[in-house]
Amino acid sequence: MSIVLDKIRRLREGFKLGLGSRYQESVRIPVKGEVFFKMWDGASGRVEMEHAQKNVVTLDAGLLIARLVRDPREPANGINMLALGTGALGPLLSPNPASQEQRRLNNEIFRKPFAEVTFRDPNGAASAIPTRVLDFTTVFGESEAVGPLNEMGLLSTVSNNNTIKNPNPNFAGQGGQPYDPTIDVTQYDILVNALTFSVISKPSTSLLSITWRLSF
Repeated sequence: MSIVLDKIRRLREGFKLGLGSRYQESVRIPVKGEVFFKMWDGASGRVEMEHAQKNVVTLDAGLLIARLVRDPREPANGINMLALGTGALGPLLSPNPASQEQRRLNNEIFRKPFAEVTFRDPNGAASAIPTRVLDFTTVFGESEAVGPLNEMGLLSTVSNNNTIKNPNPNFAGQGGQPYDPTIDVTQYDILVNALTFSVISKPSTSLLSITWRLSF
């Protein structure tokens, strides 16, 4: 428990320091993330693509942690959905990286709750008890998230209905606006982790599995 409290204390101190300077340089979020992709043909089961990539933990992840520490009942959701989009800026094969300041995807086309959330032991096996490694897995069916995908993010949403979106109006990060710490984030979906990647063209005949692994 003392280790967790120490991490929370350092997170809060870092966030306070960041308010007076550049956020990306001053704020450190004690979480690491990695994303695993797998796409396969729905009819034959043939694997069409497998890929792994590191992600970016956003500044708003710190706000979510602080809210949950203050009151586990607010917000109503922790990390509860994965969003996919087609709006990453830059070249198709090497888009501009996601930013810590990012608060939404540039062009979200689909979001979905997780099919499975699993603790992992040091060997990567599923664990029946809590560990510091957590996998969030989402499977997008043949008719879901069809298109040239190149951005995604873990969300803590206001609504449990994945068709209702409440994006933060502060288009920071890839959107080009400065990060505004005065906005009341309780009114909006929180982008906790963000990632841009070389375009993945998902046809309506394929399924796409994405596992987002967070290590604390």
